[in-house]
Amino acid sequence: MKAKKALLLIDFQKTFRDGSWGFSSNDVAEMNAARLLNKFRANGDTVIHVRHVSDDPSSRFYAKGAGVAFHDLLQPIEGENVISKSVNSAFINTYLAEILNNNGIQTLVIAGLTTPHCVSTTTRMAANLGYQTYLIEDATASFALSDHHGNMIPANEIQDISIATLNEEFAKILYTAEAMTIYDEIV
Repeated sequence: MKAKKALLLIDFQKTFRDGSWGFSSNDVAEMNAARLLNKFRANGDTVIHVRHVSDDPSSRFYAKGAGVAFHDLLQPIEGENVISKSVNSAFINTYLAEILNNNGIQTLVIAGLTTPHCVSTTTRMAANLGYQTYLIEDATASFALSDHHGNMIPANEIQDISIATLNEEFAKILYTAEAMTIYDEIV
């Protein structure tokens, strides 16, 4: 029997495009994720939308704030799973593993924001839990970060390093066009 796959869309929320995060390493991450979403929908494969939600009114992810909403290109439709999380990993205190296991899903294709945080943490856990994991590099993005010395590290450098730390050990790294071309071989 052919292994089932799921598209895991992590934190494609409006806050990331409100200007408060600064320069993004990839301004077309959402467009690429939407291409993947359309492919998964057309093939009847599982789609799981994950969003970060906070009870803190000062958070960019405040449950009642505008930033918590899904990006316009990546709105869930009826029948698709929507998971809310409050930590970096989509597996912690959610029913993600239950959805995957109950549906016989062995392969995850991951896209999302931001690469060094929730995408990386979820990707690492997926691999450690035994899922065949693919990360779609150009359907992710990073923002500049300050290190513990106060040095600002540019968004593109954060993205490159984050992808490098996941490559092969935790996920097979693909581009959107490549994933679309070999879609049936992703198992």
